[in-house]
Amino acid sequence: MSRQQREALDALLRSAPRSEKPPTPEEQRNGFAAALTRPAPEDVATRRTVLGGRPALELEPAGASGRGRLLYLHGGGYVVGSPDTHAGLVGELARRAGLRATSVDYRLAPEHLFPAALDDGLAAYRELLASGTDPRHLVMAGDSAGGGLSLATLLAAREAGLPLPAAVVFFSPWVDLTLAGDSIRSKEGADPIFTAADVRACADRYVGSGDRAHPLASPLFADLTGLPPLLVQVGANEVLLDDAVRLAGRAGAAGVEVTLEVGPGLPHVFQHHYGRLDEADAALDRAARFLTAHLSAAHPDPDHLEPVH
Repeated sequence: MSRQQREALDALLRSAPRSEKPPTPEEQRNGFAAALTRPAPEDVATRRTVLGGRPALELEPAGASGRGRLLYLHGGGYVVGSPDTHAGLVGELARRAGLRATSVDYRLAPEHLFPAALDDGLAAYRELLASGTDPRHLVMAGDSAGGGLSLATLLAAREAGLPLPAAVVFFSPWVDLTLAGDSIRSKEGADPIFTAADVRACADRYVGSGDRAHPLASPLFADLTGLPPLLVQVGANEVLLDDAVRLAGRAGAAGVEVTLEVGPGLPHVFQHHYGRLDEADAALDRAARFLTAHLSAAHPDPDHLEPVH
């Protein structure tokens, strides 16, 4: 691990929620932003917009194809993070895939408990379809809690009878708020960022007194039948390793096309370290190829697109 990577991880560790004396949400958000924020690449234009009634950041790489669209939901334990903190990561993924991306500023806990974030994710997805985006030309991605939220959004869209996107990428997804995975304990000493107490504190703030096993709060426990192709990337040195492994297993058992990549010796959402860590750049390249490979080459036919209400 490079010195820069170690310093970034140490900064994130200092900003993470600690059970002994929990910081305020504002303190957490400021610390997270200071540790993680990287600007969008120079050749990726950004602009503020609104999607699904929420602020959002649109990122458009130079020479991006007008055909494909990426919807991104950021990580941060449902408590911290924003499109700004993730502009670099989302911009890099969009640039490598040649796709216009929209990153949604969904509502955060504890001010807004579950299912507020899910409602925002679904509203954003619904508006993209209603505005004429062909689902065959739409892909999704998310990291950490944003990965879990992306999966929950897919499930909610399926239950609403909406067409699903062409493919989805998950970076270190958090999909089990009950913390039942073995790695929550077995990887605690290896994880340079989180402890079980850190993850539990985020779950407490997101769900409150609600049911942590609810299939839209912990989508690992949902019926995954009918989902589009999935790519799951995770580091071997993280307490959420088993979330990714079990998600891939359950998706595969449900007949979903799924690819699982486990990076030896890598931490949570190691893709944030693009440009400093070879494994991060290689992972983003693979993720971009996965998304573009599943986008339909056909042009959308306006005569066969109906507004989604």
